[in-house]
Amino acid sequence: MIRFLLVLIVLLGFLISSIPLLIGERLAARKDHKKEQEHCLAVVQAMFRMMIRLTGSQVSVIGLENIPEEAVLYVGNHRSYFDILVGYITVPGLTGFVAKKEMLRYPVLSDWMRNVNCLFLDRKNMKEGMKMILQGIENVKKGISVWIFPEGTRCESEDPLELLPFKEGSLKIAEKSGCPIIPVAITGTADIFEKHLPFMRPSKVTIHYGEPIYSNRLMPEQRRRIGAYTRDVIIEMLKEEQARRA
Repeated sequence: MIRFLLVLIVLLGFLISSIPLLIGERLAARKDHKKEQEHCLAVVQAMFRMMIRLTGSQVSVIGLENIPEEAVLYVGNHRSYFDILVGYITVPGLTGFVAKKEMLRYPVLSDWMRNVNCLFLDRKNMKEGMKMILQGIENVKKGISVWIFPEGTRCESEDPLELLPFKEGSLKIAEKSGCPIIPVAITGTADIFEKHLPFMRPSKVTIHYGEPIYSNRLMPEQRRRIGAYTRDVIIEMLKEEQARRA
């Protein structure tokens, strides 16, 4: 419980104390928007690293060399709220996560999310969903990577190899922009918090960035079901990690 309280206090303290910084970032964005985005990302990464340290967890990164020097679509499995923290502290460049629209309810937090290029998805409104995809495509063209969790929600299965079905439409950003897909297999994050709420415990977390998938190089059937194809790739990566841990 102490770890949970420390993380909560640090998070709330940051959100409250960062209000003047947010105002400064808005003014800076008028002069150099990219520099402002990079600075905001650095601030958020530092905050997330601190929160992970407070849990006592260790993060191992595999496959950074697989990420090309261009904007990509990261596609990962989703077990924990800490997946986002681990993703943000390990990505090599500007990246925005796709989050549910409900996050807009939280002032300051949603402002920081916008500053680090998060996109907000209304899962009940197809028209708004298409707007989000178009914004994701535009971000990729600007050199900003996008990160999605195509399961749509956290998988709560005890089996680490079980993933919910991937929503095919969520990968349209890669299909329409032509950017590579980077499959991401994350293990150990649910052991920090979700498996024993409300306690936080140290965990050995691994985030594995797989080899890029180019949709235009796939067979026609694979392209039609690229979500299912990518899901199978991530499951194989999770099996590899399970074998390493055995």
